[in-house]
Amino acid sequence: MDRPNPYEQAFECFLTENIIPFIWIDQSKCLEFTEGPVKNFDFLIDPGSRFPVRVGLKAAPFKGTSLAGIKGLDGWVTFEDVRFLSHWLDQFPKEAPTAQAVFVFAVRFANIDIETDGGDVYDDSRERFLFLAIPLQKDADTMKLRSPKSQTVVLPAEDFRQYAERVCDILSPERV
Repeated sequence: MDRPNPYEQAFECFLTENIIPFIWIDQSKCLEFTEGPVKNFDFLIDPGSRFPVRVGLKAAPFKGTSLAGIKGLDGWVTFEDVRFLSHWLDQFPKEAPTAQAVFVFAVRFANIDIETDGGDVYDDSRERFLFLAIPLQKDADTMKLRSPKSQTVVLPAEDFRQYAERVCDILSPERV
């Protein structure tokens, strides 16, 4: 299926190039549970292992010139994002007790010539992305209300810098 979302496309290419097994989850379909429909997560990483990772991918445009110290970034998501990712993590505890859920912030650079401070960068012919992962529990434990109207929460910049990890590090089974 063609996906026009450049963040998803870049992340999929990044996973493929780094030989990380994954399944892309079709967002147009929601499963119905007793409490109602639940939005899908975006990717299932390493699906056949004891360490599957459910990923909620979040777009994060960046117009700065340097990411030294991961400055200029914060991680905002909606309450619904936290709820659905938590729900999916709880669905398979017996089959995969070491499963994880993470938000991956796909940082898309407005300036192609940027210092990335050693992060996991994916370059395609037109654009450049950095992928940072934050475990769901870290995000949920430290989030602050960003907008009551849009029901968004934010991981403050200081916490984002503390908890953001390279995607390849967090997707590695040796960490669990």
